[in-house]
Amino acid sequence: MGLIVNGKWVDQWYDTDNSEGRFVRQDSRFRDQISSQKGSKFQPEAGRYHLYVSLACPWAHRTLIFRKLKQLEDVITVSVVEAKMMENGWEFGEFGDPLYHLDYAYQLYLKADPSYQGRVTVPILWDKKTQTIVNNESIEIIRMFNSAFNELTGNSNDYFPHEQREEIETVNARIYDTINNGVYKAGFATTQAAYNDSYNALFDSLDWLEDRLSKQRYLVGNKITEADWRLFTTLIRFDAVYHGHFKCNRKKISEFHHISNYVMELYQVAGIKETVDLEYTRIHYYASHITINPTRIVPLGTTNNFDAQHDRDRQY
Repeated sequence: MGLIVNGKWVDQWYDTDNSEGRFVRQDSRFRDQISSQKGSKFQPEAGRYHLYVSLACPWAHRTLIFRKLKQLEDVITVSVVEAKMMENGWEFGEFGDPLYHLDYAYQLYLKADPSYQGRVTVPILWDKKTQTIVNNESIEIIRMFNSAFNELTGNSNDYFPHEQREEIETVNARIYDTINNGVYKAGFATTQAAYNDSYNALFDSLDWLEDRLSKQRYLVGNKITEADWRLFTTLIRFDAVYHGHFKCNRKKISEFHHISNYVMELYQVAGIKETVDLEYTRIHYYASHITINPTRIVPLGTTNNFDAQHDRDRQY
């Protein structure tokens, strides 16, 4: 893990740089929007935008899911970084950077803004026309994918319907703080108290989810929404990585009856399994986080059978 300081890459861990040893995630810096509104700098155009992702990152995974669900594969091109994140951060390596033949993701940030300072994260939504980063905030990228390109694709499926937005945002807030980011807050804690607080909040929310999903099929309403996909990318990685590597070990997701069935159902939605690569994911976490796993040994382990039959056909 590292960051850009004064135009140079620094291999430095800093997210836990506080007296309480708590993981603090930096806010995304590039926040422009793709919009068909008059005067918008970034208009929805086929072939104009490029998405940089890691298959290990749950935030980047969200964007791949929405690219698939919204039929944007022929509209937005994509590149995948190497699984291992070493002293220079995200690397293009053998996968390559098709646009500029760069070696590292941090070079993209400096190309977009030579004065940029801070973390280098994925996903990165890049504009080929103006040669800059449009946005590096996954929530905003998936919402652009949800609606900005509808006229180009003819796909009007809406995962953030106006009438459900308030409830979706309420559910998202708890899930983000205690589950999506909660596993990281537990895993990257550097004091026992910080770890205990995050661990307890995480499993309180998983118990809440188990109860909620015993009474309704999806998180909000009777159709899959953004809230489900934002949760899914954490749950699908939980047993393979977070349970052991991040010490979130009270219980596996496979041991929650309703949550595990819910994950299997979402995984089996058409096209979704194509966005999941848990072997790549295990390599990334265990081989990259040397503050947690200094030997960089990647455990063999087993993978959940997400193709198994689930019981989500029952009525709620």
